[in-house]
Amino acid sequence: MRTVHTIAELRAQVAAWKQAGERVAFVPTMGNLHRGHIHLVERAREMAPRAVASIFVNPMQFGPNEDFAAYPRTLDADSRQLEAAGLDLLFAPSVAEMYPRPLEKMTQVTVPDLPTVLCGANRAGHFTGVTTVVSKLFNMVQPDIAVFGEKDWQQLVIIRRMAADLDMPVEIIGVATVREPEGLALSSRNGYLSVGERAIAPTLYVTLRATAERLRAGERDWARLEDEAKARLTAAGFRPDYFEIRRPDDLQRPVPTDVDLRIFAAAWLGRARLIDNLAV
Repeated sequence: MRTVHTIAELRAQVAAWKQAGERVAFVPTMGNLHRGHIHLVERAREMAPRAVASIFVNPMQFGPNEDFAAYPRTLDADSRQLEAAGLDLLFAPSVAEMYPRPLEKMTQVTVPDLPTVLCGANRAGHFTGVTTVVSKLFNMVQPDIAVFGEKDWQQLVIIRRMAADLDMPVEIIGVATVREPEGLALSSRNGYLSVGERAIAPTLYVTLRATAERLRAGERDWARLEDEAKARLTAAGFRPDYFEIRRPDDLQRPVPTDVDLRIFAAAWLGRARLIDNLAV
């Protein structure tokens, strides 16, 4: 595995592969990698002869009271995992390399409507940071395929919309969430959980599944299902941000005749903000 830190080095290597007729799959990350990230890399290697990953903790997607400064930077450990997974190229740029001017003076990429609900309702500007950095990375890497986890389904939908609207020649692939045996979705922020909180955390997935079963059984009182789920989470020790039933493609509220649904949840448990979702 080769590691590069500049856009020029990255482009030179990718250009050599493209000249040889090799397709490139790309996995963008913020590092502090876990098995879920490695699974994305493994899928990328299955889909193209060359696999590239990035590690960049993106300041533009963190709010003023969020954990940018405290977010774990574990490049050495991450590199070992990626090399063991067979990654070809790791791009690990500095903030100055990605944003040569102050953030407020950089061009930003914004997708309308989709970022204003769910996580976007409580994290103003977050998804503009995501779409801006992903569009920059797509321009730098020029991948044929980009691989994202479905744990952040809203992010996946927004990136697909961005790529379609801007005619980016990138196939966006979603990969199912990797979970612990008891159902907890793998996340870098799980490391913030205490031992006691870690025992409580799977309740989020259990609550999603219980609500899904009620939907499959024919219940259509969305508000009652959501309120009862939030009450269950609160009783378990969570501080719910939201628990909502929405359509999977446009993230709008469903109507009773909709048959494809997705349940979305975000809740604080101690210092950790956990997100998860489930298709119905």
